Amino acid sequence: MAASVHGGILDMTRVAQEKGSDPLRWAMQMCSSLNSAGASLPSTELAHALVSHICWDNNVPIAWKFLEKALVVGIVPPLLVIALLSTRVIPCRQSRPAAYRLYMELLKRHAFNLKSHIDGSNHQKVMESIDAAMQLSKIFGLPESEAGILVVEFIFSIVWQLLDASLDDEGLLELTPEANSRWSIKSQEMDIDSYGSFDEKSTESHGILQNANTTMAIEIIGQFLQDKVTSRILYLARQNLPVHWESFIQRLQLLITGSAALRNSKSLTPEALQLLTSEACVVFSRECKTSSHQKFHAIMAFGSHASSAHCSDLWLPLDVALEDAMDGYDVNPTSAIEIITGLTKSLQAINGTTWHDTFLGLWIAALRLVQRERNPIEGPMPHLDTRLSMLCSIIPLVIADLIEDESPASDDKECAGNDHWKEKKCPGDRCNDLVSSLRILGDYQGLLTPPHSVVSAANQAAAKAMLFLSGINVGSAYFECTSVKDMPLNCSGNMRHLIVEACIARNLLDTSAYFWPGYVNGHISPMPHSIPAQLPSWSTFMKGAPLTPALIGALVSSPASSLAELKKVYEIALKGCDEEKISAATILCGASLLRGWNIQEHTVFFITRLLSPPVPADYEGDGSHLIKYAPMLNVLIVGIGSVDCVQIFSLHGLVPQLACSLMLICEVFGSFVPNCPWALPTGEEISAHAVFSNAFALLLKLWRFNRPPLEHGVGDVPTVRSQLTPEYLLLVRNSHLVPTGNVHKDRIKSRLSEVASSSSPKPVFMDAFPKLKIWYRQHQACIASTLSGLVGTPVCEIVDELLTMIFRKLKEGSQSLTTINSVSSSSSGPRNEDTSIRPKLPAWDILEAVPFVVDAALTACAHGRLSPRELATGLKDLADFLPASLATIVSYFSAEVTRSFWKPVFMNGTDWPSPAANLANVEGHIRRILATTGVDIPRIAAGGSSSATLPLPLAAFVSLTITYKIDKASERFLNLAGPALESLAAGCPWPCMPIVASLWTQKARRWSDFLVFSASRTVFLQNTDAVVQLLKSCFTATLGLNTTSMTSNGGVGGLLGHGFGSHFYGGITPVAPGILYLRVYRSIRDIMFVTGEIISILMQSVREIACSGLSSERLEKLKGNTKIRKRYGQVSLTAAMTQMKLASSLAASLVWSSGRHCLVQSLIKETLPSWFISGHRSGKEEGSDGVVAMLGGYALAYFTVLCGTFAWGVDSASSASKRRPKILGTHMEFLASALDGKISLGCDWTTWRAYVSGFVSLMVACTPNWVLEVDVDVLQRLSRGLRQWNEEELALALLGVGGIGTMGAAAELIIRNEL
Repeated sequence: MAASVHGGILDMTRVAQEKGSDPLRWAMQMCSSLNSAGASLPSTELAHALVSHICWDNNVPIAWKFLEKALVVGIVPPLLVIALLSTRVIPCRQSRPAAYRLYMELLKRHAFNLKSHIDGSNHQKVMESIDAAMQLSKIFGLPESEAGILVVEFIFSIVWQLLDASLDDEGLLELTPEANSRWSIKSQEMDIDSYGSFDEKSTESHGILQNANTTMAIEIIGQFLQDKVTSRILYLARQNLPVHWESFIQRLQLLITGSAALRNSKSLTPEALQLLTSEACVVFSRECKTSSHQKFHAIMAFGSHASSAHCSDLWLPLDVALEDAMDGYDVNPTSAIEIITGLTKSLQAINGTTWHDTFLGLWIAALRLVQRERNPIEGPMPHLDTRLSMLCSIIPLVIADLIEDESPASDDKECAGNDHWKEKKCPGDRCNDLVSSLRILGDYQGLLTPPHSVVSAANQAAAKAMLFLSGINVGSAYFECTSVKDMPLNCSGNMRHLIVEACIARNLLDTSAYFWPGYVNGHISPMPHSIPAQLPSWSTFMKGAPLTPALIGALVSSPASSLAELKKVYEIALKGCDEEKISAATILCGASLLRGWNIQEHTVFFITRLLSPPVPADYEGDGSHLIKYAPMLNVLIVGIGSVDCVQIFSLHGLVPQLACSLMLICEVFGSFVPNCPWALPTGEEISAHAVFSNAFALLLKLWRFNRPPLEHGVGDVPTVRSQLTPEYLLLVRNSHLVPTGNVHKDRIKSRLSEVASSSSPKPVFMDAFPKLKIWYRQHQACIASTLSGLVGTPVCEIVDELLTMIFRKLKEGSQSLTTINSVSSSSSGPRNEDTSIRPKLPAWDILEAVPFVVDAALTACAHGRLSPRELATGLKDLADFLPASLATIVSYFSAEVTRSFWKPVFMNGTDWPSPAANLANVEGHIRRILATTGVDIPRIAAGGSSSATLPLPLAAFVSLTITYKIDKASERFLNLAGPALESLAAGCPWPCMPIVASLWTQKARRWSDFLVFSASRTVFLQNTDAVVQLLKSCFTATLGLNTTSMTSNGGVGGLLGHGFGSHFYGGITPVAPGILYLRVYRSIRDIMFVTGEIISILMQSVREIACSGLSSERLEKLKGNTKIRKRYGQVSLTAAMTQMKLASSLAASLVWSSGRHCLVQSLIKETLPSWFISGHRSGKEEGSDGVVAMLGGYALAYFTVLCGTFAWGVDSASSASKRRPKILGTHMEFLASALDGKISLGCDWTTWRAYVSGFVSLMVACTPNWVLEVDVDVLQRLSRGLRQWNEEELALALLGVGGIGTMGAAAELIIRNEL
């Protein structure tokens, strides 16, 4: 506005003021003058001029009336006037209370009618003027000048100004942490003068007006928090300005608790104001006021609350994950604590459950895991010890991490702003939830019955509580020296007693748990006056007793009870004499490792650290200091070599560091010439070959070395699982070497970092192990192609030596077996045990020659120059000479069995062992195991036993393995060869695996159930149709769709069963389909196809759920009663949605287990878009009215979000979350482009709409952090598309959690639609 016009306006105002002109006429004249001058209305310049005119030279009634009429006719912007007045009037409210009252009246009249203020052409200019007047950008630190953002800041600032002014008026402002206000609320004038306006000379009326103003200001604050539009705008401030909001809420709480004016208010109470600021007053409701989908939104977001919170089906993914961790064929380099913690947080967020129900679900899932092993089958697989470790060690550590997440130290800015579910409880409440969950757990008696081998430990835990309650302190010595049955008490313990003790040991509970009603049952007889004689125990050890054989035996057989006891053993292992080192290592690998659940995480860490011992202070020499520790290292390696022990190390995340330590041990001892063996206290001797072989066998269990060539990237099928190669394990180990300051919030990562650093504070790569690297490259070359290049190399001489050693009784004068086309024959005779002919060579040199030795022997057998018996005997001699050579033999046979030039051999019982004795029985057992899956197997023809054939390499390998004894000494090597043998047989045509199983059941009858089950798994590895049928069986069993009632059977029990039943029924019984799939999927070559099949089965299951739950026949019976029909329809719909969510959670669990991050990434980036684009239209079911299509869309949405949370988490705690923005962004771009009409879809429109609305609803409600990572433009496009579907509330919710970038758009949507 030109200066002349500006001056003229003020002159006209002064004249009108002096004349007492009608304010409306004055306003109309001003409007006409401004229009004539071409000024843009409303005028920001006029607003500044009028406010300056009033403050304070013309603080008279008629001037305020002029301003009010200027607002009414729209010649000045109301929000700017309010902003200008707030900076002038509020600081002077004490001296000019009438002006303050008028300001608040204008505020009430215009601040709540925002919609009429944002449509002007100069709205952006007005908001920029407000920003300049109130310094909003400077105060809130947001550089964006978007009008919507400024509106949020403006409303927030106005309310905050009133709040600070009210606190100051009542003398409460000094009680705030800052003791002042960030706003100018106090007058800077030295002399307070009153102008006499409104009778302000009256001191009494002056004070009354001030008090009334304070009450009115507080009531206006309440109006802002209560009004539908402004409350939502304030919620945007809460979302995106968390630091400022926290300060605001602290001051508001001070007002609620200390304000006399609030207590005296007639329209607002402290309780009402408290409620308006609570989390319960959620402003972004997702009930669409016009959409027919509104009831589905409610069920999708909060449907879990409608069902029983204790329902086990909510936690089915946990059951699947826990059972999957029990597979002994692979070890996981990632800690189970990290995996289960992330999974639990995801399910808690998606299910919307309390932490009490979450902890209870976690305990129940772990207890079910143990109960499934109550009657285990025998065989080289993880057993009860691993499952108990999960229940009593891993799960308490998971809960400890979840409780630690709640502590204020773990909160960050992002969490404070967006993790709504974290705000629901105050710090410390999760501890209370743990207590309540464990108290309720006592009601689940069926799950708490301890397995037979754990009864004594459970009874001892119960006895401990009983003695504590009785006030009897007989000391740990008495407790250790007296068995429960000999104590003067009568009590029985259960699994809850073990769980409680595990939690107490980790400071999650205290001994007040002993006072829970019903926790202790029984009575105590009078205690003896004297305790029994002190027997060897941990107590005597801690008192300084020497490590005698009796004491060592006691410490090995009973677990340590405290970290101090373990530390003392660890110190002895490091600093004691050689004999003490061996004893300490033996103790650590005893009961403290397998059954010391309360301290197990410390035991595995100490053992891992001992495998990389420090250099002794007195060590001198050029070689590695590890040689000095050889006996102790061997004890440790052998002690942790069982399947259960390896799985326990895997659960605690120590596989990468364990592999690194073993690599160094193998490098050192494999390069050592075995001239001087070490004598053990028992009189035995161990050589460098023995130490190397034990370490090498254990190392190879930690990665997939024994898989077929196609799983090592040879071929055209892409791999989706992370390959457990040595390089990968070292990379994971190196990732633990992060600065301690970055992991102080995560105890698990901190411990992993500590262990890795103690071994080597620097990253370790394969180049640090040159000998191992050479062997590994040879191993890969053997897989990729046939052997060549032997002649003329130094290895040739070693090959000759080895062949001479193992086939030393071959006829004199025969050619060397290394000759390519000619091999010698041999004659049988007594074996010469003379060890003088055995070459004294380092193990690595021998391993380099082994493939050529085996190739020569196998070629000789193929040409008839070596009998099968001689072949097996010679290979066994080689393996006995250097047990580690079995690994290279496995490698060679794994490669050769895939090559087509080896002819099959007849397993006729003459040349080769025969399976005839029990092949038919094995086949029958396999059929029984698969009975519930609907999968059939090819029948072996009559007389097939006599004509059974195997490829020569497989026949040779199985013949070699059955020469081993089934004892502890051979266990670690059979554990290495067993999975390889199964893998080789599975890759050969049917019935190779039944033949192998038949041969082995003759060798080890007590393993027969295990062997038959392993054989049944292989049915699925060559037949994708069988895999699909197995997946269908998983859904059918889980949903109970083969029963008449949707609520009967099914669930976790249907999917995973209750363990193997052979001990109950006198023979092997059908195995639950979920167990079968979890033991099969790792060996499926092309796992990529599984995702598409799972989606198809999921959609088919939804159709079956809808048809069975909403059948027209059932509705027809209720046609006469409209009220009952309506209620039945709602119940049926809720039941159908519950079943749908169960099916989706199963689908997500199967996808996640099958391929982890890679399969989830493929699903979201490729499979789902392709599915929507291609034609997948649901057939119209009679009477369903499109419910099938709608349920299908919601099922896909729930499935997709679950897969994403399993892979990336709901927050940013895991390293995998770094991959989320890119993959999620791609999918959100696809959704937005389809809504924009840029992509043509082939699926049912109802399904598509349900998917988009369901997916967005779940993101907003359960994974708001995801929304923050999506491009702002994509979010706005999605919001526009949702509004076109009349989904305004959902569109607003999406923008509301989108961060600063979408805050402005969300504010404008709130205002324009008055949502």
